[in-house]
Amino acid sequence: MQRTIEMGELDLTEINGRIEKHLPLVKHVVFQVAVHFPRHVDREELARAGALGLVEASRRYDESRGVPFERFAAQRIRGAILDSVRAADWAPRSVRLLARRLESTEQYLASELGRVPTTDEMATELGVGLDELAKLRDRLFRSVVLALDHETSSDTDEDLTLVDVLEDASSIEPSAELETRELHSYLRDAVKLLPERQQLVIVGYFLEGKTSQDLARFLGVTESRISQLRSEALRNLKLGIEAQFEDGEDEAPTGRVAKRQAAYADAVSDQSEWKDRLGRWDVGYDVPEDALMTIAGSVG
Repeated sequence: MQRTIEMGELDLTEINGRIEKHLPLVKHVVFQVAVHFPRHVDREELARAGALGLVEASRRYDESRGVPFERFAAQRIRGAILDSVRAADWAPRSVRLLARRLESTEQYLASELGRVPTTDEMATELGVGLDELAKLRDRLFRSVVLALDHETSSDTDEDLTLVDVLEDASSIEPSAELETRELHSYLRDAVKLLPERQQLVIVGYFLEGKTSQDLARFLGVTESRISQLRSEALRNLKLGIEAQFEDGEDEAPTGRVAKRQAAYADAVSDQSEWKDRLGRWDVGYDVPEDALMTIAGSVG
């Protein structure tokens, strides 16, 4: 019993010794096989799979068969790497053949031309049209799956992964949220400060869904006059809101119309405190956001 334990400990020491001694062999095999894989395949993942292959080779090695351990281990390491890549790859073989064809063509042209080949040169070398080449590349790109922790920058000072650079469409940046609140607040104040008839037209047309005919009947004017009032109101809104975002001091307005527009812009600025504008945007008219954006789009 004691002899069995001693032999077991001896075998374990020998296995660990072989593993530590031949770790550089893993890097060597990874370097050999990596040239056959696309650039997006993580070399560190290959090395980890190769290391597991080395451990398995150390456990299964039988010296009595006369095969050098380096040769036996290299085969096991290579096999473990290939198995790992196949397990992680869901794309069909045809796509992988396409990837190798495109990459080898690009490398050939780069070596011949001394620069990166253009799309036209790639298409000519492959014997396909530009549209067909675009379809081939699209098919290839859709087959690439990257982990969220995949590094997107080669700059060692800036460790950026896909998580850092992918945009979350459902998430709003704080600065964008504040800008939207401020714009909505200015817009509400600007509407409130319009002349009465212009205000009635803007609220009725954009916020209450009334037609020009409805508004004309309500105000006792023609539809043409309603169109004119709407244009004047939108021009006033545009000038009044744009004035809130302009930098620097403008020259004093001259002329009756310019002075009236400047007074209107000043009134919009003074209507609310900045804390109120940024704190809440759902005050005033109880209108859904899409209606506000409709007016904002018309003003812009």
